[in-house]
Amino acid sequence: MRQLSWRKPSPSPSPYKGEATHVQQGYVTSVRTRPENNSANRLENGSRLPWPMQLAVPVASLITFGIHLLLSKQSPPLETHSYMLLFWEILGVSIVLAIAQSFWTALRQWMRHMWPIFAAAILLLGLWDVITLGFHLLPLPYFPGPAAVLRSLISDRALLLDSTWHSLVLLLSGYTLGVIVGLVSGVCIGWSTSVRYWGMPLLKVVGPIPATAWIPFAMVVSPSAIASAAGLIALAVWFPVTMLTASGISNTRASYLDVARTLGAGRAYLIFRVAVPAAVPNIFIGLFMGLGASFLTLVVAESIGVKSGLGWYVSWAQGWAEYGKVFAALIIMAAFFSTLMTLLFKIRDRLLVWQKGIIKW
Repeated sequence: MRQLSWRKPSPSPSPYKGEATHVQQGYVTSVRTRPENNSANRLENGSRLPWPMQLAVPVASLITFGIHLLLSKQSPPLETHSYMLLFWEILGVSIVLAIAQSFWTALRQWMRHMWPIFAAAILLLGLWDVITLGFHLLPLPYFPGPAAVLRSLISDRALLLDSTWHSLVLLLSGYTLGVIVGLVSGVCIGWSTSVRYWGMPLLKVVGPIPATAWIPFAMVVSPSAIASAAGLIALAVWFPVTMLTASGISNTRASYLDVARTLGAGRAYLIFRVAVPAAVPNIFIGLFMGLGASFLTLVVAESIGVKSGLGWYVSWAQGWAEYGKVFAALIIMAAFFSTLMTLLFKIRDRLLVWQKGIIKW
């Protein structure tokens, strides 16, 4: 009888590029591997940016300033001079950054992401000139050109800086007070059933009322306009912080609490070491909502009773029909509020580094 012999199959070359062939217990199996996309990596980590991207901001600056020169024949020479200095500075900075990005990888990645946005923003200034000075689609003096706004920003910089400082002090004082009261009331309502029974009706009635609706009562009750403004800001912050904190505390997983109780944890440990850390994502949502509400309340409160601040400055400039100063104050507000929001996002990202899929600022 002929004896059958088993021969181990030899691996055969795969017709597919990047396909690996394996032999397991007499069976030939092939696993197709995905070739690495080296072109995307080379593009991301290239030695320098493409020339069109490097020239985007300088070219946009030249186009925008050329539009201004064509349309601003009747504008004051001082406005054009300040505008020209701004664009010369933009050109100089963009050239320096274009040279530095060849040696600085972090700067190159930042420019790759932000350079198109800067170029579009500069071109929007040219469109602003076309709408206001060219076709007069927006009436003067209510909508001045960007050069007039820049001149107002430069000439009134001392008063704008002082108003920004007073707004910062007032905002932080009211926001801090509202956050402290909101956290305490939110933890109490979320943890205690009896406190929730009496606190939720008050929250449902008082919370939805806008804080600015309490301005007449605040001016009567409070001894000073600054104290009333800080109280209104605190009231605007208190409601979202309380609601989101209470929601996070009450929705803490029961398994976390059961395990802590099994290990002998007391009430204070369960609240501050288990429930509050579990509610931190909800608490930050309340902090963001409260910060947005505080901006609105700050501007309204300052425009009524306070004698300093950005809201007061806008009201004062509008009374004198200085709308270039109004737009200058709006630019300062945008930078001021965006900076505060960015700082809060940085704190959130630092504390919630484990959280995936969150919105970046």
